[in-house]
Amino acid sequence: MLRDPMNDLLAPRHGLERIQLPDADVYLQRALPLSAPADFVLQRLIEQTPWRSETVILWGKSFAQPRLTAWYGDPGRDYTYSGITMKAEAWTPLLQTLKSDVEQAAGEEFNSVLLNYYRNERDSVGYHSDDEKELGPAPTIASLSFGCTRTFVFKPRQKKRHEPVRIPLEGGSLLLMKGTTQQNWLHAIEKQTRSCGPRVNLTFRRILSNG
Repeated sequence: MLRDPMNDLLAPRHGLERIQLPDADVYLQRALPLSAPADFVLQRLIEQTPWRSETVILWGKSFAQPRLTAWYGDPGRDYTYSGITMKAEAWTPLLQTLKSDVEQAAGEEFNSVLLNYYRNERDSVGYHSDDEKELGPAPTIASLSFGCTRTFVFKPRQKKRHEPVRIPLEGGSLLLMKGTTQQNWLHAIEKQTRSCGPRVNLTFRRILSNG
């Protein structure tokens, strides 16, 4: 049974492993304690989320986004990226519970979440940073994964400074990006040739303003 969202004080980070990434502040918890079984959560998210297929604008051209997305958050916490403006859906009980689980682990509070549905190995997200102005100069992004393991790739903004870093994100894992990570690194989930089942990723964040 899903518990109610927590109202007590946030705990400090626990069980998070520091990833050795220069000029960044990144942590990984390989198995986040959850209030419901991960397989159950995955199925509920796939079946009950109003997924959207978007067209993004990059370098002045339109491209079909190779995954499905949804945006939830507190009232008025809309989000704009790559020419897309997403109006915040109201939190569901399941997402509220997952937010509490993530906040407890991260020691941070979040007011919004972007859901990404990778239907198979051909779905992906290109290299980017979560550096939109409404996130602030040093945002904390908490990325919670369910379903098939996919490889999360960090690539330095200045190509010659460091080698790319690849991190397999298993179902139930939590990746936490803080500090100057978005200023110094790009990240992506690349397409792969090996067959893969569905994956749903939730990136919790805090929108500071919409202007």
